[in-house]
Amino acid sequence: MRLMLALVATGLLAACDIGTEERDEVASTRTVQRSYSPVPPGTIARGTAAREAALAPPGPEVTRDLLARGEERFRAFCAPCHGTSGRGDGTVVSHGFPPPSSYHEERLRALAPEQIVQVITHGKGRMFSYADRVLPEERWAIAHYVKDLQSRGQGPSPDQGLAKP
Repeated sequence: MRLMLALVATGLLAACDIGTEERDEVASTRTVQRSYSPVPPGTIARGTAAREAALAPPGPEVTRDLLARGEERFRAFCAPCHGTSGRGDGTVVSHGFPPPSSYHEERLRALAPEQIVQVITHGKGRMFSYADRVLPEERWAIAHYVKDLQSRGQGPSPDQGLAKP
């Protein structure tokens, strides 16, 4: 009986080590370590053409559904800094962060939607890129929602909301 248990235990332990014959190339986590090989010149990463096509102007047609999606994404990604009205009075400002520019400033009102998409994609000033967080279609939706927000002139500016004695 003991001999049978010893054989089973030995078989189980041996089975745990299958596939690690090349121990020099295997790390402790059993991940194969390969040397760095540079990307050949002239190659393009898979999906690049589709991503660039999705970011190309003029973008998708502006519909109610697109603006609704833009508002949802705006509230998730932009409102913490820019505020729900786009006046630069988001919650991060109350925590000591510098206020971002208001979307209702004349220089930002003059931006075309494709310029807003570029800022979302690459970042600008203190704003970092959201390319890894927001899909290209959603960037267009946010940009068109911002233009809609600007056209409505929604919300008072932070200075107008303060009552002075």
